[in-house]
Amino acid sequence: MSLFCRHSRFLADCPICSKGTVLDPARSTRRRPPRSGAHGKRASARAEKPVFSGPNATSPAYEDAEGGRYVVRMERVPGGVRLAEWSLAAQGQAGSQPRRRAPVLPPSDLVELVKDGEAVLSTADGEALEAALRTQPTCHAEGRDPGDTGPAVSRGRSGDFKDELRVEPLEDGNVRVGRWVLRPAQGWQLQEASPMLPAKRYAEALGAAVRLGVLPTSS
Repeated sequence: MSLFCRHSRFLADCPICSKGTVLDPARSTRRRPPRSGAHGKRASARAEKPVFSGPNATSPAYEDAEGGRYVVRMERVPGGVRLAEWSLAAQGQAGSQPRRRAPVLPPSDLVELVKDGEAVLSTADGEALEAALRTQPTCHAEGRDPGDTGPAVSRGRSGDFKDELRVEPLEDGNVRVGRWVLRPAQGWQLQEASPMLPAKRYAEALGAAVRLGVLPTSS
């Protein structure tokens, strides 16, 4: 094949003779039009998939300082238990969505939620949490205002990584169930997320909360 065209130019340099061939510079810059087939349908299906659909124990509805309404749900997840706040849909909005913060609720409601959760957790996990609620409070904790005591803690450690599941009394009379992580040079930090941990960790924290008077003893 000749390198020159009938216009006495290199074939690659001739805009007339190279047009439509692999040498056409415009050919390499054309953009492929977006496809609107099965890929688009799969993406749409993923977007429409409900965030939550599993069995759960649910607390009454609460309202936060900003006026948002939510419930707290306890559910069984792979490897343990999740305790999470779920926002309630306002008029004209989509359904319930998880909130990225540690759940907050009244102490008595947390006890009732754990008792209800026995039906949705595995037998061993449900029994462990139920037994933790029957822990006897220490003498100094009886009749004490929950706000006067510190958090109940379940400590975990994997290598140099340290974390704590805490049931903490708040000034407004509620309790917060949150996971704290020890970060080098930063100290303990609350994770603004729903705690997902083995049932054993929850049982340790709940038992300590009853013992300290942060939670009432389950009858």
